[in-house]
Amino acid sequence: MKLLHTSDWHLGMTLRGGMTYAEDQRFVLDQLCRIAQEEKADGILLAGDVFDKSIASQEAILLYDEYMTRLCKQARIPVYLIAGNHDGADRISQCRELLESSGLYIAGALTEEVSVYTLGDVDIFLLPWISTDKVRTLFPDRAEEIHTMEDACRVVLDRYRERFVNGRKKILVSHAFIVNAETSVSDRAAEVGKAAMVSAGVFAGFDYVALGHLHGPQDITEKIRYSGSPMAYSFGREEKQEKSVTLLDTDTMEKKVIPLPQLHRRTTLTGTFEELMEADFDEEIKSGYVRLEVTDSYVGMDTMAAFRERYDKLLEVTGKGLEKEDARITMTIEELVEADTTPEAVFSRYCRDVLKEEPDAHRAGLFEAALKEYEKEVEG
Repeated sequence: MKLLHTSDWHLGMTLRGGMTYAEDQRFVLDQLCRIAQEEKADGILLAGDVFDKSIASQEAILLYDEYMTRLCKQARIPVYLIAGNHDGADRISQCRELLESSGLYIAGALTEEVSVYTLGDVDIFLLPWISTDKVRTLFPDRAEEIHTMEDACRVVLDRYRERFVNGRKKILVSHAFIVNAETSVSDRAAEVGKAAMVSAGVFAGFDYVALGHLHGPQDITEKIRYSGSPMAYSFGREEKQEKSVTLLDTDTMEKKVIPLPQLHRRTTLTGTFEELMEADFDEEIKSGYVRLEVTDSYVGMDTMAAFRERYDKLLEVTGKGLEKEDARITMTIEELVEADTTPEAVFSRYCRDVLKEEPDAHRAGLFEAALKEYEKEVEG
C-alpha cells in the first residue's frame, strides 16, 4: 500500500497588494497530482491547514474543489484530510458523510467518535487540531488531568489506541507542534503557540504519524514525519528547503521523499543599492519572489520604486536604521505602499526593529504630535 503524505497547502494565502499565491499553488498541486498518479498512490494523507483562513475565500474554495475532484473522482485516489489550526473545522467537514462515497474522508472538529478508516491492511486514524478545552469537554471523566496540550493529546490518543487491531498497520494523520522540531519564518503562529507543543512520545503505538503544521519537511523520529508545505511561504530557512511530498510504502514502512518543482524561486539578495540595481542575477532569481537586504541605504519609497522596476515580485526590503548604524529595518511591500496612509504602522515597525519593543503611549503621542506638525508645514 502506498500513501502520499502532504500538508499545509494554505489555499487563499495573500501576498503583495492582496494578490494571492493561487498561480504557484496550482502549479505545485498539479505536480502533486502527477506524482500521485505516476507512483500509483493508494491514498493521500492531507495533514491540515488546507486553507489559510477559517473563512476561506471563493478563490481558495474553487482551488480546493478542483483538486479534490481531480484526486478523488478523476484519479480515484481517496483523500484522508484533517482540519488544521488555520482551517474552519466545521466548514471543512460539511457534507462529510456524503463526501465519503466519493473518496474524501474528513475529520473537522474533534468528536467523541474515533475517526478511523480502513484501506487494505491499514487503519488510517484522523486526529484534527485540538484544544485542551475541547478535550476536557469531550472527556469529562479525565478533565482534571488535562492541563497542557500534551495531556489533551494523550487522553485522545488513549481512546484511539483502544481501536487498534492486531496485525493491521496503524497510520495517524495529525496536526501538531512537536518539541525540538525545526521551524521557519512562516511558522510564526506555531512559535507563538509554544504552549501547544507536545513530545513525540504521545504518538506511541502508531506505525507512522503523518504530521502537518510546520512547513519544513523533517523526520522527528523514524515513524514521525512532517511532510512540510508544498511551497515556500517565507524567506530564510524556507529558501533552502527542498519542498516535497512523502510517499510511504506500508508494506516495508519505507519513506520516499519526492521533490516538488516550484513555479517561482524565493531568494534573499544582499548588497548596496547600486549593486542590487546593477547585478546580473539569473532570470530565475529576478523573476521569483525576492527579499532585498540593502547595506548602504535607508528603506524608503524612492528606493522601493526603483527596486520594483527591476524585481517584479519584490516582497520585502531591509535597510539601515535612521539613527543607529547597526540597526536594520525590514518592511514588506504592503507596508511601504501604505506608508503614506498608515504612518503609525511604520512607526510601530521601526520601534519593534530598532528599539526591540512596541511604542508606549508616550512615544506614540510624540510621534502623533510630530506628524501633525509635519502636515502643517506641508500644507503651509
